[in-house]
Amino acid sequence: MKLKSVAAGVLAALLVTSVASAEKFVRYEQNGTVSWGELSDGTIYQLSNAPYLGGKRTGASVPENAVKLKAPVDPKLSFMTAFNYSSHKKETFGITKDTTKQPGLFTVPANSIIGPGENMVRPLGAKNFHYEAEMVVVIGKKAENVPLDKAHEYIYGVTIGNDGSERDWQANDIQWTRAKGSRNFNPVGPYLVTGLDYTDLDIEGRHNGVKSQGANSSGMIFDFNYMVHYISQYFTLEPGDIIWSGTMGDTGPMQPGDTYEITVEGVGTLKNKLVQGE
Repeated sequence: MKLKSVAAGVLAALLVTSVASAEKFVRYEQNGTVSWGELSDGTIYQLSNAPYLGGKRTGASVPENAVKLKAPVDPKLSFMTAFNYSSHKKETFGITKDTTKQPGLFTVPANSIIGPGENMVRPLGAKNFHYEAEMVVVIGKKAENVPLDKAHEYIYGVTIGNDGSERDWQANDIQWTRAKGSRNFNPVGPYLVTGLDYTDLDIEGRHNGVKSQGANSSGMIFDFNYMVHYISQYFTLEPGDIIWSGTMGDTGPMQPGDTYEITVEGVGTLKNKLVQGE
């Protein structure tokens, strides 16, 4: 019992240290100019470049509530992972036998990404638009043929994503590009956070304020380290590229006017509303 108490104390100390060492970064718009910044106690300290590209403080600063936050990512490649939680395969698609041998990898256009507070848009003709709570990691350096035991060295930080999905298109199109990557489908943000244990973070989604999804990143069938290893065998990952976790549990339809919030432990909350496109 005493050994268990000591072990628990050590673990708690490690967790506190991890949270204390976490840093938050943002992309923000001020007077028509988009910049990177480091967030501390409600103040954004402008950076000369993206933090994963070595951006340094310029000396300028601004209160967070005085600017518009943008998605804290600027990727060339955005990789998503299908069927990466057993609960999602079972509850949404009725798949009960797990025969997955490799990740269900696909890409979406990077310009489908929007920021926190921006509106997701349901295009004309879309009738079955769903939310998907996910966690997203950002690559910190060029990655090719990365060994699994080195993959963690290539992950810079963590943010939050909502993989907007048109289920009818997903079922009927030959590919998922339209269903998953249409304009304004994929909110990301509000912060990019470093120093967190991305293998063990709670994720919760709320539809119009009511909890509808929840899981821990430890439940991913293929974790982020494996995804970096796997993807880098075939594609070159560059700093700023992103990988999505895949979603958990059951998803549901959103109607214009609905909101969806996603909270990831240690990162914050991403909230967006769905509107009808013209």
